[in-house]
Amino acid sequence: MSTGTPPADRWYSPTHQWARRLDDGRVEIGITHYAQDALGDVVFVDLPATGSTLARGEPFMVIESVKTASDVHAPVSGRVEEVNEALRDAPERLNSDPYANWLVRASSSDDPAAIGLADAATYTASLG
Repeated sequence: MSTGTPPADRWYSPTHQWARRLDDGRVEIGITHYAQDALGDVVFVDLPATGSTLARGEPFMVIESVKTASDVHAPVSGRVEEVNEALRDAPERLNSDPYANWLVRASSSDDPAAIGLADAATYTASLG
């Protein structure tokens, strides 16, 4: 089970998504522990199509839980290069470890610090 401590190697949005730059230059995107906790038991993910466009701050997919359905907002702009197919059959992985289970990998030239995403310490402080 994941702890609520956000990893220091990512950037965080106010809507509780994370972004991590990979060695190949792509950006991996997921949801935070806070987000999965607020959702409750995740039962379905509506992953976007490969090749679709991400617009920073705009919804790009939906996660459904036993309590609600929630939009996931893109922390960066870019193009979806890969989706985490394992989540289609086992969406509950987001509850067990939201930092190990990414949603999409995208091409993006956005600089997380320059576009206002928070580092782990700032994000943690914002949660109160």
